[in-house]
Amino acid sequence: MRVYGETIFAEMTRLAVETGSVNLGQGFPDTDGPRSLLEAASGHILEGVNQYPPGPGRPELREAVSRYRARNYGIELDPETEVYVTVGATAGIAAAMLALVERGDEVIVFEPMYDSYAAMITLAGGVRRSVTLRPDAETGRFAFDPEELRAAVGPRTRMVLVNTPHNPTGTVFTADELEEIARVCREHDLIAFTDEVYEFLTFDGRPHVPLAALPGMRERTLSVSSVGKMFAVTGWKTGWVMGPAPLVGAVRTVNQFLTFSANGALQLATAEAIDHQGEWVAAQRATLQDKRDRLAEGLAGTGFDVNVCEGTYFLMADIRPLGYTDGVEVARALPREAGVAAVPAQVFYDHQEEGAHLLRFAFCKRDEVLDEAIARLTGWHKREA
Repeated sequence: MRVYGETIFAEMTRLAVETGSVNLGQGFPDTDGPRSLLEAASGHILEGVNQYPPGPGRPELREAVSRYRARNYGIELDPETEVYVTVGATAGIAAAMLALVERGDEVIVFEPMYDSYAAMITLAGGVRRSVTLRPDAETGRFAFDPEELRAAVGPRTRMVLVNTPHNPTGTVFTADELEEIARVCREHDLIAFTDEVYEFLTFDGRPHVPLAALPGMRERTLSVSSVGKMFAVTGWKTGWVMGPAPLVGAVRTVNQFLTFSANGALQLATAEAIDHQGEWVAAQRATLQDKRDRLAEGLAGTGFDVNVCEGTYFLMADIRPLGYTDGVEVARALPREAGVAAVPAQVFYDHQEEGAHLLRFAFCKRDEVLDEAIARLTGWHKREA
């Protein structure tokens, strides 16, 4: 059982501030999204869109979400009953776990995992069954063993939680991998919950494939995404849950007693931006791919063994070539000794020994910030050598 206290993100950020470190721990950009989006939000605030929006979200946003899912993936959604706006994807995750997981129900999760999953499954009274993503010895890409997935299913299994593109490993699940998951869900009549917040941040031409688009999965898949990663405005905390009406309705029933609604002006601005997202999102994807390569090369030059990243904001790096084995110890030492903050990956695992040797670095930063981090790490490594 995990002990829930200060999150590792808060601890690393606090250490970064105390030591004046370059913070590559928390996954938020240090530049804002498109100017047109920001100006639209300001305009709506000044127009007086500052009171509670409708509980399910502004209809303009629900309709825009429905359009982009149809346009990009061929998934048709009724904006009235199959799209629901939440206070960021995290609130959607919380409401979904509380709505759909009963005490003693088991939820299959892929580890390493975003820390909110473990906390919310626990709060709902559920039990986690972890399937570990491990890096391929030749390619460095994290993937799961289909037999381990099948072995995780038991008589109390209720749900499979899938995050793709995956935080923190950077893996983008392939259609074949998703079909393995879909087959398990269909055979055992399981709900699938998909966290797709990084859906537009895939690299090297890889497509994002929603699990709901696979045969027999639309009626059993609840999905969440948000504006934060789509348009680099993580502080806006505006997300949406999508799926069949009964599942979305269950989330709505719970969420009305959690956050109810928020951010009406931001919802309107987001709706307008989604319909014209293509050019800006494509440019962001290309920029982030360059930043991934920039940081990966720098970390490798410093002595880290860097794993393959196919999407998201993050790189996973192995500390063992540097002579270390305890990621938590290294992560806590780096701000003071090197002036750089990262996150120890083992906090994302139930089986913490699986990730004890890994650090997660965020590359969604300005080039000069990444270069400064690399220079500091290089100096630290030379002193340590």
